[in-house]
Amino acid sequence: MFPIFRTSPFLRSLRAVSAALLTLFPVVAQADAIRPADYLTFDRHQAQLGQLLFYDKILSGNQNISCATCHHHSLHGADGVSLGIGEGGAGLGADRTPGDGLTRIAERVPRNAPALWNLGHTGVRQMFHDGRVEMADDSGTRFRTPAGVHTPEGLNSILAAQALFPMSSATEMAGAPDENPVAAAFATRIDLGWAMVADRVRNVPEYQEQFMRAFPDVQSVEDITIVEIVNALAAFIGTEWQNHDSPYDKWLTLGEPLSPQAEQGRQLFFGDAGCAGCHSGPLFSDQAFHAVGVPQFGPGRPFDGDTIPRDLGRMETTRNPDDAYKFRTPSLRNVALSAPYGHNGAYPKLRDMIRHMCDPITAREEWTPGMARLPDVDWLNEHDFRLMSFGDELADQIAYLDIAPVEMVDSDIDALEAFLNALTGETAETRPLGRPDSVPSGLPVD
Repeated sequence: MFPIFRTSPFLRSLRAVSAALLTLFPVVAQADAIRPADYLTFDRHQAQLGQLLFYDKILSGNQNISCATCHHHSLHGADGVSLGIGEGGAGLGADRTPGDGLTRIAERVPRNAPALWNLGHTGVRQMFHDGRVEMADDSGTRFRTPAGVHTPEGLNSILAAQALFPMSSATEMAGAPDENPVAAAFATRIDLGWAMVADRVRNVPEYQEQFMRAFPDVQSVEDITIVEIVNALAAFIGTEWQNHDSPYDKWLTLGEPLSPQAEQGRQLFFGDAGCAGCHSGPLFSDQAFHAVGVPQFGPGRPFDGDTIPRDLGRMETTRNPDDAYKFRTPSLRNVALSAPYGHNGAYPKLRDMIRHMCDPITAREEWTPGMARLPDVDWLNEHDFRLMSFGDELADQIAYLDIAPVEMVDSDIDALEAFLNALTGETAETRPLGRPDSVPSGLPVD
């Protein structure tokens, strides 16, 4: 069990944090515009190949789940639930079932499936809620990942680097070690299953043809490796979810006025509400990590012998106690489409999340388990909220808060919500490629 890393009187801490925030994050008038040139460049044929791979269950250990299962077009690039049902389940979103018998799921996916909007933007430097995949330098070709020295060479982007790891996760895509050889290989070492996944893909004749057409360096079947697979996935993700044609963008670039309520929210967002202190830049994210005290539940991500089902966030990657409970600031573009909210989807509505960010202490006190969107799993239900019985742990989550409360009345919350809705792209629900009807492996498409 981890000890309490530091303690301090809460009010004194809030005063200190508030002063620090005013120094570090001066009020700004607006976020920068996004231009097409701000995105990474990907090959069109690779993106088309990536679309098929994204929906193909051949990449999973038991060939029963794809990337799209948790990031589906019909659910705006996410899955619409707080904590998803990964490998072993069937169906989509809130209707996904947890399996039965020996292959039923043992736990929920411990974090919310983030939406994929604008991940091909050049400003994105970390991936996952804890940033465990991140750029190692400014070249955009070297990365720090959980695979360490076993991270493959030749990855075209940080998007390709992150695409490696859902495949290696037993809960997400690999399955249990006793269920299939791919999962057994990943259980031995985090990278050992990738070659086996690539073997499967290269043995499909249609994939052979498509890889040779999309990648000039692929001259024979043997040239198809996990690197080409994730580079194609990156090309698809990085182009498919580009979107920056919201009413706010038209206000910013063309001077078209927002609705009066959204304009009031914009002024609060960049002014008295202090939202832009962290939600800054063209993506409305500082790409940094903050402890905002979202109520925790589910299996958590305990490590190093921890017995408490909690999630220490960034600390899992850095092992620095100062990073406990910190999670990456999410982008707010198309945020109205990506409910539920928080690193674990604790808040079902955008308004709930706004209230929490304005007053995390009160919001935590008013939060109830019924607010979590969890598909029913009768053998997990009694464990889902076990963390709430650990009083010291709940106190630690509050002690580590690094946001200061601001007083907002209901009309302010209404205005902030209206502004965040004005960040929804007009073409957000019209994607270039969408969901394919079939995939080369012949496996069913969710």
